[in-house]
Amino acid sequence: MPLRLIFMGTPDFSVPTLLELVAHGHEIVAVYTRAPKPGGRRGLQLQPTPVEDAARKLGIPVLTPKTLKTPEALDEFRAFDAEAAVVVAYGMILPQAILDAPKLGCYNLHASLLPRWRGAAPINRAIMDGDADSGVMVMKMDVGLDTGDVAMAERLAITDSMTAADLHDRLSRLGADLMVRAMAALARGGLQLKKQSEVGVTYAAKIEKAEARIDWTKPAKQVLRHIHGLSPFPGAWCELAGAGENARVKILRCELAKGSGAPGDVLDDHLTIACGEGAIRIIELQREGKARMQAADFLRGVPLKAGAKFT
Repeated sequence: MPLRLIFMGTPDFSVPTLLELVAHGHEIVAVYTRAPKPGGRRGLQLQPTPVEDAARKLGIPVLTPKTLKTPEALDEFRAFDAEAAVVVAYGMILPQAILDAPKLGCYNLHASLLPRWRGAAPINRAIMDGDADSGVMVMKMDVGLDTGDVAMAERLAITDSMTAADLHDRLSRLGADLMVRAMAALARGGLQLKKQSEVGVTYAAKIEKAEARIDWTKPAKQVLRHIHGLSPFPGAWCELAGAGENARVKILRCELAKGSGAPGDVLDDHLTIACGEGAIRIIELQREGKARMQAADFLRGVPLKAGAKFT
């Protein structure tokens, strides 16, 4: 039985869930998303969010309120007479009055295995912290930060080859399927909720620019996970020491490699870099102001031999 839903989301991660809900016959009466931001080549053109783009193609009304805390915003939300709301990376706090408006509640898709990595950057933090797995969970929302009762979950292994972009895309697709199943169970009256454990709570703080510099003194596995957890944005970076001013380089993908040396030393002509313990081999990188490229293409323009150094 289809539900009458409000959908609330903003980035690319949210779009598959919106599309899957529509494909499975649910009536999306409105989409809430963040307001367009300046973009384009000169930053003068307002760029709608990926969710707004998708909703307009589907002919769904789009709302971009600056706040949901006013009586007017609440009245507008209630007027849609939705049975439930689905929230996927919306980016705004929902006050209690909004959470209480749909008779069946508001349900959030979160990209972690709660209670681990509540907060803003669960995908990045799971990789950077060396987690063996991640996942998605459907949670009935309350006013806390990702503290609501959990309904359903799917787990996904994190490999050393996965970047944040890789994990993002896989969890986005997995989460869309999970939310469709959750809404089907909700419509049948069979969605079961379980309180989150208070054991193992961690918080995925927003990524700060100061975290992005690579520390070559750390073991190779930690360096790799740091690089992959920040790829492609904001990008883990270092400097290539050379004649004159050092050149900043973002490393976007790498692999563990054999070798040892002083941290940051280039060990061969295949971009194997020594770490505090072990080494990594760079696969993909980006020079400041340039496009991302494979290591082989980089080396054709900047031939490096053993003895060069990243700092």
